[in-house]
Amino acid sequence: MNGFTLLELMVVVALVALVSAGVSFSLRDGQAQQLEREALRLASLFDIARAQSRTSGVPIVWRATAEGFEFLGATPRSDRTESLAEPRAWLAAGTQAYVTDPAGARELVLGPEPLGPPQRVLLRLEGRQLALASNGQRGFAPDGSDAASR
Repeated sequence: MNGFTLLELMVVVALVALVSAGVSFSLRDGQAQQLEREALRLASLFDIARAQSRTSGVPIVWRATAEGFEFLGATPRSDRTESLAEPRAWLAAGTQAYVTDPAGARELVLGPEPLGPPQRVLLRLEGRQLALASNGQRGFAPDGSDAASR
């Protein structure tokens, strides 16, 4: 008898399903991935700034600039190749950041106090957005209440 057995057909269908799943994961939206990378980088830098502020007792102010962002009040570190005191550019050109909490603020104050006010920054890149938030006790993390707009 010529033809395929049911087992052979099931193996082929399973292989096609695995390959299509792999392709869909590898074709993830590049802009969403870039925005996520920016958010994780910024959250890490916020945590570093808070730690430096607590160590020195001096508040560090973060603000967005036209090309990136900067930390004001950070002490330059001569023993490191990078320092918070240097202005930084966004990894993805066209990224914009806005402070949304506290309302009306244009910059974040990362003070030396262990408890601070809730803070939130909205990142935008080519029609997508992602928020980073802190309740004042924990560090900054992507805020799931803001779905990235398409």
